[in-house]
Amino acid sequence: MKAINAIRMGGVDVLPLVEGGKGVAVSNGITAGHWAASGGAGTLSAVNPDSYDAEGKAIPQVYHAKTRAARHEELVAYGIQGGIEQARRAHEISGGRGRIHMNILWEMGGAERVANGIMEGAKGLINGITCGAGMPYRLADIAQKYNVHYYPIVSSGRAFGALWKRAYHKAASLLGGVVYEDPWLAGGHNGLSNSEDPTKPEDPMPRVMALRKLMREFGLGDTPIIMAGGVWWLEEWADWIDNPDLGPIAFQFGTRPLLTQESPIGAAWKRRLLTLKEGDVFLNRFSPTGFYSSAVNNSFIQELRARNDRQIAFVTEPAGELTAEYGVGPRKRIVHVTAADRDRALAWERAGFTDALRTPDSTLIFVTPEKGREILADQVACMGCLSQCRFSNWAQHAEDLTNGKKADPRSFCIQKTLQDIAHHSDSDEVLDTNLMFSGHNAYRFGSDPFYSNGFVPTVKQLVERIMTGR
Repeated sequence: MKAINAIRMGGVDVLPLVEGGKGVAVSNGITAGHWAASGGAGTLSAVNPDSYDAEGKAIPQVYHAKTRAARHEELVAYGIQGGIEQARRAHEISGGRGRIHMNILWEMGGAERVANGIMEGAKGLINGITCGAGMPYRLADIAQKYNVHYYPIVSSGRAFGALWKRAYHKAASLLGGVVYEDPWLAGGHNGLSNSEDPTKPEDPMPRVMALRKLMREFGLGDTPIIMAGGVWWLEEWADWIDNPDLGPIAFQFGTRPLLTQESPIGAAWKRRLLTLKEGDVFLNRFSPTGFYSSAVNNSFIQELRARNDRQIAFVTEPAGELTAEYGVGPRKRIVHVTAADRDRALAWERAGFTDALRTPDSTLIFVTPEKGREILADQVACMGCLSQCRFSNWAQHAEDLTNGKKADPRSFCIQKTLQDIAHHSDSDEVLDTNLMFSGHNAYRFGSDPFYSNGFVPTVKQLVERIMTGR
């Protein structure tokens, strides 16, 4: 394997190894601190980070307010408090080595308020801010305010060009690097555009070359590009390392740090990672953000797939082929569907899927009464964890705090499921019935000799193995 040399990033020399941020308490101060202590850039997540009681136990994020707006304030307070605590832990563990980055989801609820609150309360402890999921134009403003470097996450040169021309050129000196996240292979939310085919992955090299070409036009030839998504062994990226056409390159590891001793996920989750097969991770568009996302194809995902398949179009007045009458709800209010769809609906009813729920797109989906009650309860309990949510119709920037559309029962409460799996993943049942984000390379845990006999390395051991190769 080629020698892996330090890279200039964020004003200092560090190993070109970045821990990928994973939200809702999965990338925390402990993982970030140990990654930084090993010489790279550790990343703590500011997406619903944990805070702790006097005994060091995570404080459950329970919401007591009666309104969405008030619960949203509770959410922001939890995020700021937890982020500050995680930053302190990371700084203490790192001992000043490496870099500590904070990752925020631009489309999370109260993103700017949470980021500002954490940076204000943890001054001097965080070296950089990583941000994706959306177009974070104001990321540079936050970086300037606290004099830290910033690292936007993009999936194309076109996206970075828009960010640069609108905002980032004003804070060029603080641009620590640009994260190129492969929209087909990365875990969590993905940046696929409407013009890209989710079933046809593209080679990242030409896309990153196009990004570098654009960056050089902006005078950013020496600014690192951080390759994220699909990275496992560095020798597989030999043609990227010290490539003068690509310029400075670092590599981000999001999935592999899950299986470390310091990772906060439960033992059952870690065991599950060792059993995944190729194809077990499913690229889907069920997320209430509206983005594509990559998750393990477990019972949770399968129920969403089946729920969306049990779907028919309807109109309130007969039109075209939609003339067959169908009664919806307890009062059996008549809508009109095709004759074939009415037959399908009646068959679903006989199978127990008796609740027909309306979607914003004038369709009906069919679920069991139990699932229907769960969907309604989750929508009512919304605390605005996203800037806008298609599942609950919350929109934090709207005057009435709604997106003006009907809440969409084809999606799910992402806050609820990610909190559940993050804090109860010692249970196989919890793993199967909740959203389990993962990069598409997770199947490699089971075939990689490094993890033979169920071996779970420390972060330090993982970094050392990445640096020395297989």
